[in-house]
Amino acid sequence: MKDIRIWFASSEVAPFAKTGGLADVAGSLPKALKKLGADVRVVMPKYRQIPKEYVERMRFLGYTMVDLTWRKQYCGVFSLEHEGVTFYFLDNEFYFFRDWYYGMFDDGERFAFFSKAILEMLPLIDFKPDIIHLNDWQTGLVSVLLDAHYRDYRENGFYKKIHTVFTIHNLKYQGVFPKQVMDEVLGLDWSFFNQDGLEFHDNVNYLKAGLAYSTVLSTVSKTYAEEIKYDFFGENLQGLIRKRSSDMYGIVNGIDYDLNDPEKDERIYKTFSIDRPEGKYENKRRLQEDCGLEVKADIPLVGIISRLIQQKGFDLIERMMSELMDLGIQIIVLGTGDQRYEDHFRWAQSRYPGRVSANICYDSVLAQRIYAGSDMFLMPSLYEPCGLSQLFSMRYGTVPIVRETGGLKDTVIPYNMYTGEGTGFTFANYNAHEMKDAVVRAIQVYRDRDRWRKLVKSCMSQDFSWDHSALQYMQLYNMILDRYGG
Repeated sequence: MKDIRIWFASSEVAPFAKTGGLADVAGSLPKALKKLGADVRVVMPKYRQIPKEYVERMRFLGYTMVDLTWRKQYCGVFSLEHEGVTFYFLDNEFYFFRDWYYGMFDDGERFAFFSKAILEMLPLIDFKPDIIHLNDWQTGLVSVLLDAHYRDYRENGFYKKIHTVFTIHNLKYQGVFPKQVMDEVLGLDWSFFNQDGLEFHDNVNYLKAGLAYSTVLSTVSKTYAEEIKYDFFGENLQGLIRKRSSDMYGIVNGIDYDLNDPEKDERIYKTFSIDRPEGKYENKRRLQEDCGLEVKADIPLVGIISRLIQQKGFDLIERMMSELMDLGIQIIVLGTGDQRYEDHFRWAQSRYPGRVSANICYDSVLAQRIYAGSDMFLMPSLYEPCGLSQLFSMRYGTVPIVRETGGLKDTVIPYNMYTGEGTGFTFANYNAHEMKDAVVRAIQVYRDRDRWRKLVKSCMSQDFSWDHSALQYMQLYNMILDRYGG
C-alpha cells in the first residue's frame, strides 16, 4: 500500500468529548490506521468539557482567521499526542465554550466555522492530506467548501488533489438550517442551492452537502448501506443516496480491544477470559448485589445499555414487559432518554423488586460491569446503522439478542439450535412477539449449560477489533488515489 496522509475530522472524539458511538470510532479508528502505516491526524473542536488532564498537555501552535462572509473569526490551534496519534483542537470560546456540544441556537454557524477551520488550518500545521475523512453532518460542509473556495482558488495548488470520504454514522441527524446561511455564513454561490446539492425543503442540509460533494461515501455497515437506499430508512435522502450508490461503501465499525479486554479491564469486578470463564460468574453475582437484584446464579440476567428512545426498540420492550418478566428473567437497564421510557423502567423496578434494576443515568464503569456480568444483551432496534453494544457484549461473553437490521444483522450470527453454530438470537420483523420469541429461544439454550458455555465461547472468539475494518478503510483510501489521482 502507498504511504497515505489522512486528515480525520470529527465533532467528538473519545476520550476528549463523547455523546455516542461517533466518538468511539473517532478515538479508535485513527490508532488502527496508524498501525497500518498511515500518517493520520485527528481534528475536533476544543470544547469546554474536555477533561483538564488533557487540556494541560496541549501545546499552542498558533492561530488562523476563518472567513464567515462579512466577518473573520479567530481560530486557535492546539495539539496533543495521545496513544501515538496527533490530535488537533480548534479553539474559539464563542463557539465551543458552551454548556453542551450540540443543540444550540447557532449550530449552523458553529459547525460552518468548524468545517471552514478544518481546511483553513492545514497550511498553519504544514500538513497536506491525501484524504480528508469526514464524519456526520457537523463536517458535511467541508467537501463543498473545498470545491467552492479552496481547490482551485488557493496559491501553490495546496488543496488541488485533496479528496474526501464522508461517513454516515446515523442518517437521521442531518443538520438542517435556514437557507440564509448560504449568504450570511457559508459565502456560497446560490448555484449550490439545488435539489442535487444543499437544498432540502427550502433549507440547507449539511449532511446532504457531504453526500452530494464528497469523493466517496461510506457508512458503518454493509446492511445499513443498502437499507438507506429505501424510503423507510432513507430519511428523505434516499433519492440522492441511490444516485450515488456506486460510490457508497459499507464498513462495519470495530471496538478498541486493548481498552475492552475482559482479561485486563480494571473497571469490572473480576477479570476473566475465554479459557478462564469463572470470573464472569463472579461479575454476575456482584452486579446483582450492587444493583438491587436478587442474587441467584441460575436466573438469566438481561442487560440493556442505550439511549432510551424509540429508535432503540423500547416501545417493544414496554409492550412486552410483563410477559418478559413471566419468563423468569432479570433485567438491568442503564441509560437516559425520553421521559416515557425512563418512567416505564422506574415503574418496572417498583413493580418487580429484585428483578428489574433501572439506572437512569450514564455511568461508564457500570456499563462495563453490565457487559461483563449479564448473561444476555437485548437490542431490539427499529434501525441500527452499526451498533457497538452488541460488539462489547460479545467481547465480554454476553450473548446478544437483536433485531436483524443494519450492523446488528452484519455482526450477530443467528444461533442454530441443531448445529450449535452462531453468536446470538435474532428476529426479523419489528414486532414485540417476535422479540419475546427470541428471548424465549435464548432462555431455552441457557438452561442447557453445556450448549450455553459453547455459545459464550463462540461470542468471545469473534474478532471485532479495528484491525479488519481499518484495513478496509486503507483499501478504500488507496482505491480513491488510484482512481482519481493523488
